[in-house]
Amino acid sequence: MMTSKIEDPPVAVIQPTETADTNLIYNVLVLTGGVGVRDFSLTLLDSNNHCSIKTMVNKPLFGGFSKEISVKITGMKELGDIVLVKLEQDDCQWFCMQIKVKTPFGKCFVFPCYRWIDKNEVMIRVGSARLPQDDNEFLKRQRQQELESRKEIFRWIKKRPGFPQSIDAEQKLPLDVQFDEEKQSDFSRNFGEVFVKLDLGRYKDSFQSWKDFADFEKIFTNYETKNTLLENVIQDWNTDYMFGYQFLNGCDPVMIRKCMKLPDKFPVTHEMVKGSLQRGLTLEEEIKKGNVYIVDYEILAGLPANKYKNTQYFLTAPICLLYNNRLNQIVPIAIQLSQTPGEKSPIFLPTDNEYDWMLAKMWVNSSDFNVHQLVTHLLKTHLISEVFEVAMYRQLSTAHPVYKLLIPHVRFTMAINAEARTRIISDRGIFSKISNISGNGIDQLMERVMKTLTLKSLCFPETIKARGMEKAPKYYYRDDGMMIWEVINCFVADVVEIYYDSNEKVQKDAEIQEFVKDVSLFGIQDSKGDRFPQFLNTRAELTEYLTAVIFNASAQHAAVNFGQFDWFGWIPNSPSTMRKPPPQQKGKADLKYIMDSLPDLDSSSGVMGTAWALTRFQKNERYLGMYPDMLFTEQAVKEAIKKFCKKLDKVTDSIKRRNEELTLEYCYLSPNKIPNSVAV
Repeated sequence: MMTSKIEDPPVAVIQPTETADTNLIYNVLVLTGGVGVRDFSLTLLDSNNHCSIKTMVNKPLFGGFSKEISVKITGMKELGDIVLVKLEQDDCQWFCMQIKVKTPFGKCFVFPCYRWIDKNEVMIRVGSARLPQDDNEFLKRQRQQELESRKEIFRWIKKRPGFPQSIDAEQKLPLDVQFDEEKQSDFSRNFGEVFVKLDLGRYKDSFQSWKDFADFEKIFTNYETKNTLLENVIQDWNTDYMFGYQFLNGCDPVMIRKCMKLPDKFPVTHEMVKGSLQRGLTLEEEIKKGNVYIVDYEILAGLPANKYKNTQYFLTAPICLLYNNRLNQIVPIAIQLSQTPGEKSPIFLPTDNEYDWMLAKMWVNSSDFNVHQLVTHLLKTHLISEVFEVAMYRQLSTAHPVYKLLIPHVRFTMAINAEARTRIISDRGIFSKISNISGNGIDQLMERVMKTLTLKSLCFPETIKARGMEKAPKYYYRDDGMMIWEVINCFVADVVEIYYDSNEKVQKDAEIQEFVKDVSLFGIQDSKGDRFPQFLNTRAELTEYLTAVIFNASAQHAAVNFGQFDWFGWIPNSPSTMRKPPPQQKGKADLKYIMDSLPDLDSSSGVMGTAWALTRFQKNERYLGMYPDMLFTEQAVKEAIKKFCKKLDKVTDSIKRRNEELTLEYCYLSPNKIPNSVAV
């Protein structure tokens, strides 16, 4: 809520409540959001709990709409360094940006706030960040009182089986985590505009099949696709190259891994695929050379399929083998549409008839759509970010440097997740009609994934290495992600080193230890701490932990969110639902069977509308490294932020130069297109 400076802020009427020594005057400037401010009192406190007189600030003179309020406080006696400002008021709500205090002796103190004042009494701490062990007893008590109050507001709750815990405040979120007016307006407008831009209302409650692939183009009558990535998808979606490319640089670039050995459940032979191999090697030799990749949707096996109204959907768990050809293109060479080989689960090949191979690829992409939406996107960015956010509010004082570091990267996350629970994954949400997986199946899927979710799996370099993808060609998601991880990691390390001069400082930081413990024990519900640590021993561990939090909230979310309309907007490319069962033998598929398998008109419009609305940037988006609500006041941190931004600019330039040489640009991880937080 940055505001323009008012040249001559009105001076408030002061009503001292005690006899004051008028020789000592403390000048205070209160910067507000401008609306809703009423009468309040203001008291200054030093680190020894000595305080100024309680000074009343009356509304009439400044009318309640001034964004800067100037207050003169006369002190009874000289105070030490001012460390707290106490605001007391009646029942009203107003936004405090920061408070500046100038003492009679020329010292200046800044109190960043950027919070809603909605309580009768609020303590605002001076801007310099402090670890809890570095505070005196008075300030330690004040921190403890702050956290005890927050724990009453930010309570854990398990809303659905299998899901991580979240905030227990769905009906009315705390003001500080709600959308502001601008964001709420943008969000609501996006969901409204899409039905106008794409004229999707005409397909509502129409459960008919599309006639043919050209029929899908009618959706874009009022939408310009020329010179967009979507245009390329519409043209080339059925090519094997475009199919394989998406596993590297599409919406879900985290499923593909190097095939080290063919699993027994996927009995592909050299004879089956020799026509696709281009180096004169056997399949086994190609695997040893590192030219074969695999995508396995075993996580979906056995989950109950969804049914929407009178339409039964179907779900399977396919396996796809891919090959790096001599053009360094990753292309599919074999697909099995179940986890169980046999006569009723044939292995489909590029040499099969056109519709058999097309349908097999559609089934893979349909499975990928559902895993992407629920696991890659919802769980591993949205819900995990909320876990970190709730724990942060519960365990880290506003004076803690890690609180100040993380707060821009959790902005609006609880609010967007509350919207998602209502609009998308509720019993009546959009996912109930556009997903192959039933509500109970979603719960089971989350439970399966949560058992394997670890902090290491949120660390980008570790995930690339674990999947053996270090040398995969044209893997721009990896290339750009590694650059951004490194830049964020260096920035976090710089900040950590400013406040922690030893590993012992980390170990003795009670707040940071309670933070990671809260995440593990309650948010993730990892009772033994096997998957998420419950204690950090070193600065390096703290740095990696915080890098993972920031990276997944910013870069990872951008990578898996903002391409949804590009890749899912053309329904045949990534069908959200399949209305016919997977084929159990070859030679049975034709165009009509495929059209009757693909999402109907109503579901198609739901997918497109949601994908479009969720890939819009906010008008005044805060991209990675943009911190207009500056909570740090120390020059060392400000310098670290400047260095961070310069490095991000270099990454942006590097990606731009690379993209100029590509037919298909990869822009999702360009820092100038990565919002700070999960906010859409």
